[in-house]
Amino acid sequence: MSFIKEFKEFAMKGNVVDMAVGVVIGAAFGKIVSSLVSDVIMPVMGILTGGVNFSHMNIVLKEAVGTAPAVTLNYGSFIQTIIDFLIIAFAIFIAIKAMNKIRKQDEKKENTQPAPKEDIVLLTEIRDLLKK
Repeated sequence: MSFIKEFKEFAMKGNVVDMAVGVVIGAAFGKIVSSLVSDVIMPVMGILTGGVNFSHMNIVLKEAVGTAPAVTLNYGSFIQTIIDFLIIAFAIFIAIKAMNKIRKQDEKKENTQPAPKEDIVLLTEIRDLLKK
């Protein structure tokens, strides 16, 4: 089997295409959550913490000299990234929990069979008695 044909078979498998779609949707979801955090949650957090803007919080390790920029440790961006992660993880947890609940409900519907009608039960009992 040629290399190109083998690659084509790999790339066209359903799992690879599903994974690619998941990555694209995940990236878009990440942008939405990042916007939620930076544009909605962080300003509120700033008000609650006395007007502190996390994204501008840093420690200057070395002052700017001439045209060389200052070297800073941007811990505010790190705090914001942690909050992004926690919100994304929570949103994914809620989505997976909802999907599992729906899946369990579907399995219950499939596994539960309707009770047979009274006449069917009676006929079954009569048949079993006649066999004896």
